[in-house]
Amino acid sequence: MEPKKSLGQHWLKDPSALESIAAAAWLSPADTVLEIGPGPGDLTKLLLQRAGQVVAIEIDKPLAARLRQSLNVPQLQIIAGDILEFDLAQLPAGYKVVANIPYYLTSNLIRLLSEASNPPALAVLLVQQEVAERVAAKPGEMSLLSVSAQLYFSAQLGPKVPAELFEPPPKVDSRVLILTRRPAPLFDRLDEKLFFRIVKAGFAGRRKKLRSSLAAGLIISKPQADQLLESAKIDGDLRAQNLSLADWHKLYKVFQSINM
Repeated sequence: MEPKKSLGQHWLKDPSALESIAAAAWLSPADTVLEIGPGPGDLTKLLLQRAGQVVAIEIDKPLAARLRQSLNVPQLQIIAGDILEFDLAQLPAGYKVVANIPYYLTSNLIRLLSEASNPPALAVLLVQQEVAERVAAKPGEMSLLSVSAQLYFSAQLGPKVPAELFEPPPKVDSRVLILTRRPAPLFDRLDEKLFFRIVKAGFAGRRKKLRSSLAAGLIISKPQADQLLESAKIDGDLRAQNLSLADWHKLYKVFQSINM
């Protein structure tokens, strides 16, 4: 079957690149793996060699049916459906995710895995190189996406995968992104809704200084924004991308305490 452009399908065929993705998940026979978008099953075969159970979610129903015929083994469960509608709670605790995902799905998938009541212990995602680097960014290059992911996961960059190794080749190169779930919450008793309200306010004015973006985003005056930043010991002339997660938490704590 030919990859479908409408579904963002770009199938990785290079054996070495596929091996590097499977190896990055550190699988054992005790592991259950959730594979998202197995496609023709090249990566699925490698996962079956390493893991005890593989659950593969494929949105392309004809492709899912074909995969059932070609890989009819007891440790593989193939589900025809949308990962964004799949109930992760039915998987065993500590499962791992391995996926070569369509670029358009990346942000929503990371949000799903981050906020799930039963999150994965590890996710190995092959995504657009620029997005992988944005998720794993350090202060100075942070974004709303990196803050959102790194609140729940530590993020590492894996191997680069050139576009020509895919069928058909995408317009840009890809990179492996490795997300390891934090063993304990980064911050105790965090009101996540309030925390992200502040973070989103900071990033709403991408080129604005923090005092301006926070004032606009939180609907407070600039003197109040200055008070907030001064109490958190953060320079109001900085921009949102310069802040660490610890900085955002300090802003959250001050904002929570003064109840603006």
